[in-house]
Amino acid sequence: MIHSMLYATDLGLYAPLVMQHALALAKTFNADLYVVHAVEPMGLFAESVLQSYLDEQALNEFHSQGLNTVIANIERRVLDSFREELGEDGEQDLKRIKAVRVLQGDPSQVILDQAQKLSVDLLIVGSHSHGAAAETPLGRTAARVLQLSRVPVYLVPRVERRRQGDR
Repeated sequence: MIHSMLYATDLGLYAPLVMQHALALAKTFNADLYVVHAVEPMGLFAESVLQSYLDEQALNEFHSQGLNTVIANIERRVLDSFREELGEDGEQDLKRIKAVRVLQGDPSQVILDQAQKLSVDLLIVGSHSHGAAAETPLGRTAARVLQLSRVPVYLVPRVERRRQGDR
């Protein structure tokens, strides 16, 4: 039985579609829903640029307070996008969301770690991130999650607009 689920979002173009699936599944199974978004660690180049312009104290403050502020803003953005997508009638659905977490790290590892930590029964992911090429059948994060997950994964494919002749 499915009692809890983890929806991994990249906040990309197709995130609202994947969110609709996540909320519908949570409603169907009367399950708790957790949301996670992974933020890639700052690259070496960005880190070296910051070191060039900030003294050690300012750099430490940026890492502690700046990152926390960014993460809090992303968490708020996720909840706001849910509210906007669901409208006034969606308050009951929003109550199914037990937590929104924004964590720094490799996206696939963050997702798998959270699935284990929360002991969820199902992972919900989109097939592509916002940067994946159209001809790529599966994004890197989705592929790794599918390969390494210890729980079932519900994969939402990217929706392409169909031409008149395609049916």
